[in-house]
Amino acid sequence: MFSAVLRAFRTPDLRNKLAFTLLIVAIFRLGSFIPAPFVDFGAVQNCLVQSSSNASTSKIYELVNLFSGGALLQLSVFALGIMPYITASIITQLLRVVIPHFETLHKEGQAGQAKLTQYTRYLTIGLGILQSTTLIAVARSGALFGSCNDQILTTTNPAGILLIIVTMTAGTGLIMWLGELVTERGIGNGMSLLIFTSIASRFPNSLAQIAQQKSPEVLIGVILIGILIIALVILVEQSQRRVPVQYAKRMVGRREYGGQSTYIPIKVNMAGVVPVIFASSLLYLPALLAQFNQPAKGQKVAAWVTWVSNYLTKGDHPLYMILYFLMIFGFTYFYVAITFNPEEVSDNMKQSGGFIPGIRAGNPTTEFLAFVSSRITFTGALYLGLVALVPLIAFGVLGTSQNFPFGGTTILIIVGVGLETVKQINAQMQQRNYEGLLK
Repeated sequence: MFSAVLRAFRTPDLRNKLAFTLLIVAIFRLGSFIPAPFVDFGAVQNCLVQSSSNASTSKIYELVNLFSGGALLQLSVFALGIMPYITASIITQLLRVVIPHFETLHKEGQAGQAKLTQYTRYLTIGLGILQSTTLIAVARSGALFGSCNDQILTTTNPAGILLIIVTMTAGTGLIMWLGELVTERGIGNGMSLLIFTSIASRFPNSLAQIAQQKSPEVLIGVILIGILIIALVILVEQSQRRVPVQYAKRMVGRREYGGQSTYIPIKVNMAGVVPVIFASSLLYLPALLAQFNQPAKGQKVAAWVTWVSNYLTKGDHPLYMILYFLMIFGFTYFYVAITFNPEEVSDNMKQSGGFIPGIRAGNPTTEFLAFVSSRITFTGALYLGLVALVPLIAFGVLGTSQNFPFGGTTILIIVGVGLETVKQINAQMQQRNYEGLLK
């Protein structure tokens, strides 16, 4: 393993790509600590220290803060992180079902994909403006850190507020450009690597806080649980149902074509981490509305605000866990139904002269693929729901939900991006050495 890594750095072309990728990652992390204009960095740090003792203070911003590597709650230049781009990509993908033009562009090959990418960029900037405006409004209202009363913005001038919004939106555009640079000139998967960096950067701090708040035995237990979860996630992420496909022989002139056997790989987790993001975002909405409807001093708290605060903001509550699991389960089926079209796969096989042994071409093949996809998706949805509940269960057992790094969205992205990056490096090394990165 280590000799293969050394060979990767000894290869000039691959070494340059790795060095370029590391440089972009360093710039990305540096921007996460540079405060935006008119932001009192000292006050922000003081509020972060106060909020760390209250796990529910920044609960509704946990997902965005996760993808920004902690930059959101520091109101830095890169405060929005990569989240606007992720949201824009998901929206563009879902619009293929609603808008026929988007589906046509998807089928046009590289030219159509380039237009869809351009639409995603425009939507990313629009979402960046919307999210930065919301973030500044929440920061001005004092609801960003809950009980912290420090004034974190040093201006109330509309021009100053506009400058902060423009800076954060520009930071989102810069992150998008950096990710595309890594994809083109680095080792690939630029956006995914930036997300990986944001999440991995929080691991040392989370483990350090667990060590300070709990005993060393708890820290060792957390690490062992993390290793076990990573192993199980890798096993499931690599698992797939291979549907055999046979291509009929055909004669073109004096040459014989076809007659090959291959397979259609249907992954157990075809939806990836998207259902977890959808479920988390929807469950944060009631908490966000409740936080904006807090009463003034002397007034009575509304009944629905109390109910939301008691049941939908505490991750260790059974009702929250059940809703979270059911929403992930439902969104998994919904997303797979959008991204995997058995009828399209069946038509492509029929046009290429392929068939599944024992299944007639046409509608029977479509029904068979839909049946297999439904059975596999059930296992994938169950797996996603259980993995997402790991940090919530950890809170009930170990009391480390806020700092538990091994579970939910975190571990799914870390493992998925890690496996894909290893495949990219392995493919580039095999051009020069057949053994690749891993034997």
